[in-house]
Amino acid sequence: MSAKALWCVGPTQAGIRPAAHGEGVLVKTLYSGISRGTERKVFEGTVPEAEYIRMRGPAQEGDFPYPVKYGYCAVGRVLEGRYKGATVFALHPHQTEFRLPETALNPLPSALPPERAVLAANMETALNILWDANAGPGDKILIIGAGVVGALTGYLASRMPGTDVTLMDINPDRSGIASQLGCGFATPDNAPQECDIVVNLSGASGGLESAMNCAGNEAAIIEASWYGEGTIPAPLGGAFHSRRLRLISSQVGQVSPDRRPRWSHRRRMVKALQLLCDPALDILVSGETAFDDLPEAYGSILSDPMTLCHRVCYNQN
Repeated sequence: MSAKALWCVGPTQAGIRPAAHGEGVLVKTLYSGISRGTERKVFEGTVPEAEYIRMRGPAQEGDFPYPVKYGYCAVGRVLEGRYKGATVFALHPHQTEFRLPETALNPLPSALPPERAVLAANMETALNILWDANAGPGDKILIIGAGVVGALTGYLASRMPGTDVTLMDINPDRSGIASQLGCGFATPDNAPQECDIVVNLSGASGGLESAMNCAGNEAAIIEASWYGEGTIPAPLGGAFHSRRLRLISSQVGQVSPDRRPRWSHRRRMVKALQLLCDPALDILVSGETAFDDLPEAYGSILSDPMTLCHRVCYNQN
């Protein structure tokens, strides 16, 4: 058998090329999910050189900037071994079939359709953000940026007793997503004030400034955006120090420090899959494309601000 994968081959250029299967048990891919923010930086070649090693994805082939096979949201059916016949989630690029050790495969809960399981890596990130924020019942929480991770963070936060959760976005059309996931919605001109926790997932300096303006005294501001090669101004003047605001970074590569002694990456992923069993989360899949059509569509998917999670469909014969 020969595997085919999506490769970023030059600045804003992608193509389907042969790819290594890897080692382990064979998995035939059913779906994969495009993580728009990170994959756009890979596609455009804006991964900082200093981050080339830390940014390597599981089962990545090639090196930054190009050519490189990248991605981390794959769902497939296992064809051999202990999990034969099971549907699993794996951190793997967009590829027709692959091999991984059984320890890298995460069987889906029976209540989780494979079509929705492409959100698993995003849910894992959202869970880690709330852990880093030390969010609790009754908190007033603002999430800036209603993309996939922002929406999932709001979804989880709104299910804690007594929380007051608002998703904020410059696009008013995202209000319907917020409502379906149990959150309030705001645009920057009517943002809630005096929040206990503010999470910035906007990927923009304006989002960080809004976060600081909306935070209450001694509140936690969780910076979960990733800016690639870019730098942004941090508004640390004014009342930042007198209000004793706390600016905390969050990144999914490590389990949150408070949980790390007890939670492995695998335990966190198992929980993320369980948390995806709600059909309401289907609203976060904004479109789908056949794998063979992906090179032509990839650039427009990544550049479209309306893209949430875009699902890639593979020949299931």
